[in-house]
Amino acid sequence: MSWKIGNVRIENPFVLAPMAGVTDMPFRTLCKEQGAGLICMEMISAKAISFHNKNTIALMKIDPCEHPVSMQLFGSEPELMAEVAKSIEDKDFDILDINMGCPVPKVVNNGEGSALLKNPELIVQIIKSVSSAIQKPVTVKVRIGFENAPVDIVEIARRAEDAGAAAIAVHGRTRQQYYSGTADWDIIRQVKEAVSIPVIGNGDVDSPLKAEALLKQTGCDGVMIGRAVRGNPWIFREMNHYFQTGELLSRPSSEEIREMILRHARAQIALKGEFTGIREMRKHVAWYTAGMRHSAGLRRASNTIESYEALQELLMKL
Repeated sequence: MSWKIGNVRIENPFVLAPMAGVTDMPFRTLCKEQGAGLICMEMISAKAISFHNKNTIALMKIDPCEHPVSMQLFGSEPELMAEVAKSIEDKDFDILDINMGCPVPKVVNNGEGSALLKNPELIVQIIKSVSSAIQKPVTVKVRIGFENAPVDIVEIARRAEDAGAAAIAVHGRTRQQYYSGTADWDIIRQVKEAVSIPVIGNGDVDSPLKAEALLKQTGCDGVMIGRAVRGNPWIFREMNHYFQTGELLSRPSSEEIREMILRHARAQIALKGEFTGIREMRKHVAWYTAGMRHSAGLRRASNTIESYEALQELLMKL
């Protein structure tokens, strides 16, 4: 099941999507342990790196176990993006990804993220500038449209390849859809047929069977998993097991979920301190326990936990 992006070998097609506020180092290491083939980091502002922002520098930390790992930049100025890429090339990431799909207003209003889809010429300039500035593979992540603007994502993909992109990840939704509705896998198929670089399909994959369906329908090289991995790093173990054996694994037990939450919390605390680490765990607890017995009460109670001991006590109810 192995494949390559540039000179980077990836052992399986299952890719952890970059998600702000989710795919920090503690969570990424859990996903890698469970079998993610490629790990993608939270998106990082090129401008913030150029300003030597302390919080941004902390986001760039990578654990040696994560490789291969992709660092994602967002920005809209070709020269600045290239300068920043060159300045960080000695960091531990293997692949540099450029975000051209983020739908969040504060990013879009700056002409970044999915707003770039309205300007194919600028996309080409950014990819050319960055790919010529560094030796590591440069990839892009896109959506398939932007509100009422005419977007030909197949043509953008062709031009991205010509400009130097080593792979393209396609989220089969438009900007205005955010994460609602059904992802359009047929457009992912059209992109795959139009380019010779690897294509990573993204959208609606929440099980091994969905991953299999996406690969069959689109012919894509990789499957990117986003929302379905929140509170569920086991999805990578399940994907690998199914593709190797044809068997569907049973879901993790309450005990396994409890232990994973506590391991996650310990890693958060080790990296960020107890005050921040435990507060950041609150949303993760809600995701880990969704659909479980007493989950509504656990969710409410988790919003007030302030210590590791309080979290341990709360989880005794699982």
